[in-house]
Amino acid sequence: MTSTSTSTSTSTSTSTQFLDRSFSTSRSIKKLTPSSISFSVTKKSYISSSLQSPTYKPPSWKKLCNDITNLIPKPTNQKPKLNPVQRTAATILNAVENAMISHERHRYPLPKTADPAVQIAGNFFPVPEQPVQHNLPVTGTIPDCIQGVYVRNGANPLHKPISGHHFFDGDGMIHSVRFDNGSVSYACRFTETNRFIQEKEFGRSVFPKAIGELHGHLGIAKLMLFNARGLFGLVDPSRGLGVANAGLVYFNGHLLAMSEDDLPYHVKVTQTGDLVTSGRYNFDGQLKSTMIAHPKIDPETRELFALSYDVVSKPYLKYFKISTSGEKSPDVEIPLDQPTMIHDFAITENFVVIPDQQVVFRLQEMIRGGSPVVYDKNKKSRFEPETDEVVVIGSCMTPPDSIFNEHDETLESVLSEIRLNLKTGESTRRPIISEQVNLEAGMVNRNYLGRKTRFTYLALAEPWPKVSGFAKVDLSTGEVYKYVYGDGKYGGEPLFLPSGDGEDGGYILVFVHDEERVKSELEIVNAVTMKLEATVTLPSRVPYGFHGTFISKEDLLKQAL
Repeated sequence: MTSTSTSTSTSTSTSTQFLDRSFSTSRSIKKLTPSSISFSVTKKSYISSSLQSPTYKPPSWKKLCNDITNLIPKPTNQKPKLNPVQRTAATILNAVENAMISHERHRYPLPKTADPAVQIAGNFFPVPEQPVQHNLPVTGTIPDCIQGVYVRNGANPLHKPISGHHFFDGDGMIHSVRFDNGSVSYACRFTETNRFIQEKEFGRSVFPKAIGELHGHLGIAKLMLFNARGLFGLVDPSRGLGVANAGLVYFNGHLLAMSEDDLPYHVKVTQTGDLVTSGRYNFDGQLKSTMIAHPKIDPETRELFALSYDVVSKPYLKYFKISTSGEKSPDVEIPLDQPTMIHDFAITENFVVIPDQQVVFRLQEMIRGGSPVVYDKNKKSRFEPETDEVVVIGSCMTPPDSIFNEHDETLESVLSEIRLNLKTGESTRRPIISEQVNLEAGMVNRNYLGRKTRFTYLALAEPWPKVSGFAKVDLSTGEVYKYVYGDGKYGGEPLFLPSGDGEDGGYILVFVHDEERVKSELEIVNAVTMKLEATVTLPSRVPYGFHGTFISKEDLLKQAL
């Protein structure tokens, strides 16, 4: 049997774990060839460099923060006032942090992967929240089948970074476009994580930023300062560390916003189209650990499949699933020798395919002055004979750790077919298209997820790292059909919304930003003809972001409280 799934990859030699979805068998495919690849790294790779617009001048941080503060609803449970000891401790620790950062930055300039002047330049610059605005202007005709809400996640820092900052470190903000019988509304709101609420009350960024700040001795000092704030009761890490800025999934009546360092957050879409954070969601107390931002929902069984990884203690990786009735399975521990970044994975009709890749966590590297996220070139593959074959389609990115660490080598992302032979333990890879085109953030018809598919839709990440359009790729022939946004216009991940008319019957929804006019729109493109059907003019700028989903009008009515 051959099954197909789509995900993002790195060009490395790794071990790949196979789990029988019935939880009765744990399998591995090993002894991968030097040309083998791991196929589930980040889908946000195209935003690791500056996207500074030559004409766009972002507002001042003071004005932005004032706008954000005015728009955020005041919490009903105000934090108790600090006692004299806490006030003194807060003042001293803030002063120590400021002096430490100033001293360090005079000695060592920030790398591009941690420099806020690069990471949140141009249309990566954050925006304030926007309450619901109705009756937006529409050019063209919105297809009658589009009824519901398109939501897309992204990173949007509340506070001005005072030290290192990577784009992935920003607070989660969801942009929402609701369609109701031809009428369109828009809103954007922060996902009010416990981290966000505490930093808002504190008035500055105090939680360590995993990518932008945890480098070398300064990163160790930041961790020590954070622990000191916790000892004085200034912050409470037990309520969650995550930013919920990456993935979105709608499952069992819950819209879940996710980042892999925390539990998911439940966000409610109101009848008016607004967004309200309900809080951390643990599946009725069943989920005791973090969950990655890319769970998979089987289109037939409607089960949710997910992973959880730990960077400190074993087990470093666990797999579980949630039934349609909301019951969580027991955790299946995946044997890994060291903590590994497992950002994504794939499913087939019978297997969950988990790559054991070479981007790993080594916290001890901080003592040597480096990053805790490293590319392990010496990681060995393993072998165990099995039967059957699985085919995975993925974008293979090299160098694999370029998102986290600077490289002189030009980054490439090649759409590839990866064949994993469970009988011989061998893997092969071949490019699907003849020309070298950087294709990222792939998506298939979600009704075909985990099955053999013919078409996939991917962001056209050129000129790298910008996204100038998207491509429809025929996996059977290698033909590529491109849709380009136009001069000075860039977007992000294309979302395929099926209409029920065949595998490619449906529409592509994507936010597009015009850097010259500083205007953002939502474009709706016919996925069969690749022609523009309608454009929605948005009332405010939509920064480049990450992943999204669509919730039908019927599902909106079934939302949990």
